[in-house]
Amino acid sequence: MKKYQKFTDKKNFPIGIIPVRMAASRFPGKPLKKILNMTMLEHVYYRALLFKNWKKLIVATCDKEIMDFCLKRKIPCVITSSKHTRCLDRVFEAASKIKEIKDKDTVVCVQGDEPMLTPDMIEKSILPLKEKKNANCTVLAMSIIDKKQFQDKNIVKIIHNLEGEVLYTSRSPVPYTKKFNKSLKAKRIYGIFAFKWKFLKKFHLTPESFLEKVEACDSNRICDNYGTQYIASYPYKDSFSVDCKKDLEKVCRYMKKDKLYNFYKK
Repeated sequence: MKKYQKFTDKKNFPIGIIPVRMAASRFPGKPLKKILNMTMLEHVYYRALLFKNWKKLIVATCDKEIMDFCLKRKIPCVITSSKHTRCLDRVFEAASKIKEIKDKDTVVCVQGDEPMLTPDMIEKSILPLKEKKNANCTVLAMSIIDKKQFQDKNIVKIIHNLEGEVLYTSRSPVPYTKKFNKSLKAKRIYGIFAFKWKFLKKFHLTPESFLEKVEACDSNRICDNYGTQYIASYPYKDSFSVDCKKDLEKVCRYMKKDKLYNFYKK
């Protein structure tokens, strides 16, 4: 486990928020769906917990059912508004309930549909905030090596400049190509985001942008208004988000072979 405990700045441990809700449009009730012998929410929480340098790690939800589940499992959880249409606004509300939070703190959003995340992904997501002076937030960007994944409308792709600054995110297969190949260097959003708390407050106060609404992706609110969201590049690995029932079945197959699962399985 030692390889998952490294962190570069022990004076400023991050706050982790896992936003989840039962009313997901493409797969209602998915946080409490089972993957092997555990719910998806448990997989996300316990895998994120393997990152040992959290100041806090909590679940944020608008659902009493999830709150009751977390209380039973002794998973820290806060209730948030049911009016949020984007996960990052739910993350903001949850973080704002933490009395001791300061402007310099880092807030990490770990989306609740990433049951195969690894602790080093969290560390990787935080690093650009330390390395780039003008970085206000980051997104983990995983390489795409498969044509089907590239064309999947449920997967949000990232266009960035040479400095790694996100220019646009889209559910369409971008960048455009007549024939997909690995040299295209396509990347997708892997649901881990890191924010400077001061900037997350600014983000929340900014109205949803046109491209954010069209693409149903809150990263475009940042691109449209501010920039300064940087990718944290991550090589491809067999690690899949859950957007629909077929994704859940795929994750179940791969989880059986997942070495990290042995550290927290019941």
